Amino acid sequence: MSPRTSILLALACAVPHAVPLTAQPAPAALAARAPLRSIAIDERLAAAATLAVGDTVVIAAAAGAPGDTVVISAITRRGADPSEVARSEHRVRVHLDHLQALTRGGDRVGRFAVLSRGEPADVAAAINGSAFGFRAWPAAEVAVETSATFRVVNRFHRAIGVITIVASAIFLLCITLLKVDERRRDIGALRLLGISRASVVRAVVLEAALVALVGSAMGALLGWGASALVNWHYQGVYATPLRFAIVTPGIVLFAVSLSLALGVVSGWLAAQRLVRQAPLELVGR
Repeated sequence: MSPRTSILLALACAVPHAVPLTAQPAPAALAARAPLRSIAIDERLAAAATLAVGDTVVIAAAAGAPGDTVVISAITRRGADPSEVARSEHRVRVHLDHLQALTRGGDRVGRFAVLSRGEPADVAAAINGSAFGFRAWPAAEVAVETSATFRVVNRFHRAIGVITIVASAIFLLCITLLKVDERRRDIGALRLLGISRASVVRAVVLEAALVALVGSAMGALLGWGASALVNWHYQGVYATPLRFAIVTPGIVLFAVSLSLALGVVSGWLAAQRLVRQAPLELVGR
């Protein structure tokens, strides 16, 4: 286990036993008696209370109770954690001994993080086997448990995507059949001039593939613009750097490949429907 121990204490002003902040001037007697302790607040609280680094505030264990005058030494930015997006709480980071003095909790703590050098599972097993009364979890397992809701949403979106792809493939095939059928006379004339069936099929498939590539490019640009707009709006609403919509190279490659495959298949099926007919039937004779 690492000799360094990282302890993170996050306090929400909206929950019981929180540490509320009130912007009050520091009493002169208290300021002269001892140097002010420092705290760190998150950017959401700084924006809501109009606070900045260097401001002096009073922190207490309960609203209206006597507290300690402290100075804001840092403003932290929240991480991109999906489990914290919907939380409207504000966070204050204080020193451990200061927190114990404020809450009069003694040597008690709800949770803390330990930075280790070994395998997280082995370290957690060693800690759990050393004593009773607490439970150690690897950070990865905690992240999995807290993101269970998002995994359900991900599967739901995947199902919607599959249904949409199947429906769009059927729609694309119908449109291609209609467009190719409108050119029956042109294809019949080409066949009468000696153009082979294979050449007609290749021409139709190539045209369908080109249309699919152009549509994929337009769709990628539209998706990129939509994701940028979604991220801009919801990152401002929730004050988080989390990206709610992303367009990755893997997604673009999958979309282009799928679109090209559907275009080629639909073009081939539409072309086969025409070349199986006699040229005179195509020109209406």
